[in-house]
Amino acid sequence: MRKDVKHGHENRRYSPRSRYNPPIGKNAKKVASSFNEEQLSHLRNAIGAREWGKHKLDVRGTVKFFKWRYYYVILAGRNRRSLSEKEVRVARVLTASIIAIFITFAVLLGLIIIYLVKSALGINLIDGWSLGLWTWFKANVLG
Repeated sequence: MRKDVKHGHENRRYSPRSRYNPPIGKNAKKVASSFNEEQLSHLRNAIGAREWGKHKLDVRGTVKFFKWRYYYVILAGRNRRSLSEKEVRVARVLTASIIAIFITFAVLLGLIIIYLVKSALGINLIDGWSLGLWTWFKANVLG
């Protein structure tokens, strides 16, 4: 590979297996040869900027189903893209919703545990009234 001084990136020469220069058909070879160096440089920048294959989880494969073959790709990793304003708003709402659900669940679980401990100790805050949670817990959990 040689260093392109004008654009500051590496230019890859054509090789049949290169993902930057995929094999092309007979008719397309004439079109491909018509590109000048500046056009090729811009194409390489556009294709090379995607940084393929840099994911923590990268699972790819094919499945044959009768006479057809299907491919699957599962990718996961840290998001390195800059988000649009709409994506930032959606992410904030989603994050706030998840935090609110977690806090609600944690508070409810804490109240249930406190109620069960209170009932186990025999403390009645209102005489003659019960949620029935302690009776259910003794019958179904404690056995």
